[in-house]
Amino acid sequence: MTVIVDQPEFGIEVDRKSEGLILDGGFAVPIANAFGHEFRDYEAESERQEGVEIFYKNSHINQTYDFVKRMREEYMKLDKVKMSIWECCELLNNVVDESDPDLDEPQIEHLLQTAEAIRKDYPDEDWLHLTALVHDLGKVLLLPEFGELPQWAVVGDTNPVGCAFNESIVHHKYFKENPDYNNPDYNSEFGVYEKGCGLNNVSMSWGHDDYMYLVAKENKSTLPSAGLFIIRYHSFYALHRSGAYKHLMNEEDKENLKWLEIFNKYDLYSKSKVRVDVEKVKPYYLSLIEKYFPTKLKW
Repeated sequence: MTVIVDQPEFGIEVDRKSEGLILDGGFAVPIANAFGHEFRDYEAESERQEGVEIFYKNSHINQTYDFVKRMREEYMKLDKVKMSIWECCELLNNVVDESDPDLDEPQIEHLLQTAEAIRKDYPDEDWLHLTALVHDLGKVLLLPEFGELPQWAVVGDTNPVGCAFNESIVHHKYFKENPDYNNPDYNSEFGVYEKGCGLNNVSMSWGHDDYMYLVAKENKSTLPSAGLFIIRYHSFYALHRSGAYKHLMNEEDKENLKWLEIFNKYDLYSKSKVRVDVEKVKPYYLSLIEKYFPTKLKW
C-alpha cells in the first residue's frame, strides 16, 4: 500500500507494507524499518545484522574509562576546523552509520526527516527543531579532517563508563572482554560516581553525541538545557528506553529526560525512505542556526 507522510509541504509518497502507529503529536510511526524488520531489532537476519554485531563487539571491548578520558581531552581542544552548522550538515552526505540496523541512507536525510517530523507536531518549539537537525553532526568524526576515528568510536548506543555495564545495553555479552569489566574501581553499581551526582558528571562512552555536546557547549550555543541534554544522551538507550542508570540522575536530568523521551520517538521512527526537499526547508533552518549558534564554530 502507499502511505502519504504528511510533513509541512515536504511529504513525498513512500511505499509501506503496513499501517503506522500514532504518537502523541500525530506522527505516524511505521512498524517496519527500511529493511522490513522491527526497529532496533539486533537479532533479525538482514544484510546489516552481522556487521552491526561486529561493530558492537569492537565498541564494547574498546570503550574504556581511560579511552573516554583521552578522547575528551583531545577533542575538547576544538582545533580541527572552523565551519558553520549548515556546512557541517552538508558534510554528512559522506557518512553512513554502520551501527544502525534500521537505515543505510546518508545522514543528512535522517537529520531533516527527524527535524521536519518534530516541526509538524511541535511548531512552537523551534529549539527542538534545531536540536533535531544538529543532534547527529558529531558523526563527522568519521571524516579525515576530524581525525577519521573508527566507527566504534563515533556511532552506536552510548553508556556510562567508570561503573558497571547494565545488562540492558545491546550485545552486553561483549563487555566481558572490556578491561574495565573486572576492575573493582569501575564494575560496581556506582563505580567512581555517587548517587544523584547528575549525568553531567558521568563519563559516557565516546562518540558523536558527546562530541557535538562539547561543540555546542564550548561555542556557547544558546540552546536550552534540554536541547544540550538531547544532543548528549540521545543514543543512551539504556536510560531512556530501559530506565537504567537513573540512580545517577539529578533533578535537572529528570526534567530534561521528558524532552528526550519525546525527541527519541522522532529520532528513531522517522527513519524511512521519505525524501525531504532540502532547498525548500533550508531557509527556515538557517534562521534557527543564526538564532542559537555563532556563524562559525570551532570543531
